[in-house]
Amino acid sequence: MLVKGKITQWDDDKGFGFIQPLLKGERVFLHIKALQNRSRRPVIGEVVTYAIGKDDQGRLQAQQVTFAGEKRKIKAARTAAKWPLWSVLAFAAVLAAAVATAKLPLYVPLLYAGLSVLTFITYWLDKRKAQTGKWRIEERTLQFMALLGGWPGALLAQSYLRHKSQKRVFLTVFWFSVLVNLVALSWLAGQGGQLFQALAL
Repeated sequence: MLVKGKITQWDDDKGFGFIQPLLKGERVFLHIKALQNRSRRPVIGEVVTYAIGKDDQGRLQAQQVTFAGEKRKIKAARTAAKWPLWSVLAFAAVLAAAVATAKLPLYVPLLYAGLSVLTFITYWLDKRKAQTGKWRIEERTLQFMALLGGWPGALLAQSYLRHKSQKRVFLTVFWFSVLVNLVALSWLAGQGGQLFQALAL
């Protein structure tokens, strides 16, 4: 069932707002990912057509949102890309090989694993906050966690949670953080390998 409503609140920096039905009804949460046309930014007072869905906690949220005068697109369900998972597995294999050849101590891959799990959970929490309109986790916090070594978890979260996977500026900084982290790891495993040994003592 499709409903017409008016956008009554919109925060373009955070990418969410609220829609009030034109007829009687409770206002619903609107996330930018629910827009079928993401090249156009929502404006307060604009009329939209949408389907009503619910989040995991049973709260109303808009889905398949179109602006007035636009044709509705029927989208096939997307599946998560496989390359992020293969990339993380390949990186884990490289770490395992480095430990086996004594180029890295065991605690290094364990740190990556722990930071990745923590980063994935942080992405999940941030997405939940976005869906419920609560105060968001700062992007620089997510980027810093990736820089420290949580980028494998962030990569999986972007793919499987579909969070922070469309914003180009964020992704540019993210991949730069990944590059810096890998360069630092390569240096520490090579010329600076003594530092790992010192830290292990």
